[in-house]
Amino acid sequence: MEKNFFYTIDRVIYKDLDYAKYIAVTGWCYSKEDKPVTYSAKLNNQNVSIDVAKVHRQDVYKDRKVDLKSDIVGFRIKVDCTDVDVDSFELNVKDELNKEQLLLVNKKKIQKVRNTEEIEFNLDSIAKDFDKGIITVQGWVYSENGKPVSIDILDENENSIEYKIRSFARTDLVQYHLVKVDNKNCGFQIRFEGDPEKKYYLRFKSENDSQKATIDESSNTTRGLIKSYVKHLNKRSIHNAIDYLRKNGVKKFIQRFKQGVNVDEYQNWFLKQRVTAEELAKQAKVQFEYSPKISIAVATFNTKEEYLKEMIDTVVNQSYSNWELCIADGSTTDDVEKYIKAHYANYGDKIKFKRLDQNYGISGNTNKAMEMADGDYLAVYDHDDVLELDCFYEVVKALQDFRYDTLYTDEDKLNDQYKVFIEPNLKPDYSEDLMRSHNYITHIFFVNRRIYEQVGGYRSEYDGSQDYDYIFRCIEKANGVYHIPRVLYHWRMHPQSTAMDPESKLYCYTAGQKAIESHYKRIGLKGARVELLPKPYYGFYHTIYSTEPNPLVSILIPNYNQKDTLKTCIDSLYNVNTYKNFEVVIVENNSTEDDIFEYYEELKQEHDNVTVVTYKGSFNYSKINNFGVKYTKGDYVLFLNNDTEVIESTAISEMLGCCMRKEVGAVGAKLLYEDDTIQHAGVVVGFNGYAAHVFNGIDRDDPGFLMRPRVNCNYSACTAACLMVKKSVFEEVNGFDEQFVVACNDIDLCLKIRDKDYLIVYNAFALWHHYESKSRGYEDTPEKQARFESEVKKFQTKWPEILKKGDPYYNRNWNLKTAPFTLD
Repeated sequence: MEKNFFYTIDRVIYKDLDYAKYIAVTGWCYSKEDKPVTYSAKLNNQNVSIDVAKVHRQDVYKDRKVDLKSDIVGFRIKVDCTDVDVDSFELNVKDELNKEQLLLVNKKKIQKVRNTEEIEFNLDSIAKDFDKGIITVQGWVYSENGKPVSIDILDENENSIEYKIRSFARTDLVQYHLVKVDNKNCGFQIRFEGDPEKKYYLRFKSENDSQKATIDESSNTTRGLIKSYVKHLNKRSIHNAIDYLRKNGVKKFIQRFKQGVNVDEYQNWFLKQRVTAEELAKQAKVQFEYSPKISIAVATFNTKEEYLKEMIDTVVNQSYSNWELCIADGSTTDDVEKYIKAHYANYGDKIKFKRLDQNYGISGNTNKAMEMADGDYLAVYDHDDVLELDCFYEVVKALQDFRYDTLYTDEDKLNDQYKVFIEPNLKPDYSEDLMRSHNYITHIFFVNRRIYEQVGGYRSEYDGSQDYDYIFRCIEKANGVYHIPRVLYHWRMHPQSTAMDPESKLYCYTAGQKAIESHYKRIGLKGARVELLPKPYYGFYHTIYSTEPNPLVSILIPNYNQKDTLKTCIDSLYNVNTYKNFEVVIVENNSTEDDIFEYYEELKQEHDNVTVVTYKGSFNYSKINNFGVKYTKGDYVLFLNNDTEVIESTAISEMLGCCMRKEVGAVGAKLLYEDDTIQHAGVVVGFNGYAAHVFNGIDRDDPGFLMRPRVNCNYSACTAACLMVKKSVFEEVNGFDEQFVVACNDIDLCLKIRDKDYLIVYNAFALWHHYESKSRGYEDTPEKQARFESEVKKFQTKWPEILKKGDPYYNRNWNLKTAPFTLD
């Protein structure tokens, strides 16, 4: 075996429950020749089918990367043992050259790994604050039968201890089929007061099981995040997936996997696109016409030596050489100073170090570092984070054609415990409304020295969100904001960081709220109210814009028959909606049923703000709406399908408040299907040569990718099934393009509005039902499909640039051929 394969078996279990019986093996293996390997198994000396999941093992790859081309060497193998009395189990591996036995378990040994536990759990992290006497445990727990699990904290004498617990969703476990969607809130973070030197225990209890775990920093139940997933994949997990499929159908089942990025997928993608040593060498030889000096400001405070080394090394090894590193140290010891002098003295004045006479706090210490800088562009770098080595090169390359005052990059998180990259933040180009919803820019943000000198550095009254406040102030003065769509910054996650623990520093989020409010005051936006979203969505905000002086909104509804459908829509406008200064203009188009005309008369008698006008031509969505706008009296027109219904009473005022901003041209809404899954939460241009709704089919409250369906943000387009447009802007762009009869017309309208430098806003708090296409039907015949394809070709001819360059409110790293927010 040693001659042909290298391997480790991490865990073997024989789960033996009434409803779940299987053998699961996790580990890693690769052949000496680095050839693909396959696995086979025997149960009681008979060949059996196996379920194999290939797993990324970055820990193995880092140790043996000289031998390996890929980190996909891990495995999770499951063998169903239902209705079988297990006497022996044999697992084999082979490659193109040899076959070798990996594992043999006889009857005696199989009983040693027999597992009848109903509860599965994992302790992801344990942190002990010796100064404050606080112990924090983060992990997850569930019962295989889906029943509740209670948690107790016990001291050495088995006495219960009071604790605070925060439960949260673990959508990653849902993706891996460990838990059902209904039970996704199995994550927990527990805090309690205790002596860090003493032993404490977690006791989990379910209906039929009880388990106890020692709370010790060395007792984490797995060695890696990926292993914590594959360790628990089992027959019950497969049942969960099948159960979800039965209840929700194929569409939602697929969508569940296509919204968001799992750990393995991202880790593999990132390693493939990461800059190589050869590319770095080529970059180092590039002579730019404009070669600004890059200053990196870092505030250190009792920084761990490991973190300090990685932070500094990822600056000094940059492929672009015109840089300086400015470190202001507020530590309580001189360890940081000694380490830097011992290891980086040969860098001379490229590394500037200042030992502070006191700790001035995060803002004060950072400002001291900024004051040391004399470069052309300045960026702040956290003392425990990591840069990619082509970061400065990419920034300077972006400045060759235009000297942008501010620039930012994509980023992810580095899980310090497992040393894997996770949670990519692949950002859009500058999105004003997204920035007002949360600090999506964060890291790493470069500022022209001229702007820094105008706005000043960090302000201590915003500590916790000092960077949020600083970014707002810089962008307000900038000539432009440039986005570099590459992951060039890694935000380290460890138990004391806000990246790991969102509740550890709640003051950060109220400071963020204050930063947004101050931004509004500086730009003269009056009446805006900022709300902090409740947990678990700390750090996200909802701005409610003033609608004063409450102008007239003209609601334009094309209609064909469908009395009951239209009545549902109209009733919601009068009975649910709370914004009252509106008129309804119904554009009647070739209805044939008597009851709809009777209903029109009833409406006009009941309401003095209803007008019915008749368009007699054949159906052309663009022409009908252009015709109807001529009869509207308001300065704001809400284009509305007849198959919609107001859900949230403030939906219209939400849209109007956004639309009244001078920079906004149109506002879309959050639309739900009848089953309360998302029909529309923004549109991305470019999918299959046209456009697609994002987050289509996920639950109404699902956070999606980085909360995008739950917060206000900008898109290139929104559906006109519910779209509010400034009438002046609508007229400026000459309305709908009438060559688009059925399809593409709303996307085209939005792109024309964007072409005039107005924003399209998706308002996540304007909630409606959209029962979709009841009047005219879907493209479900060859004739309708041909018409749709013809209009798409017209769209492609009209808008080649955005299709070529990509949607600025998306990210070029996402795949435009599969589903939204999946990696290319």
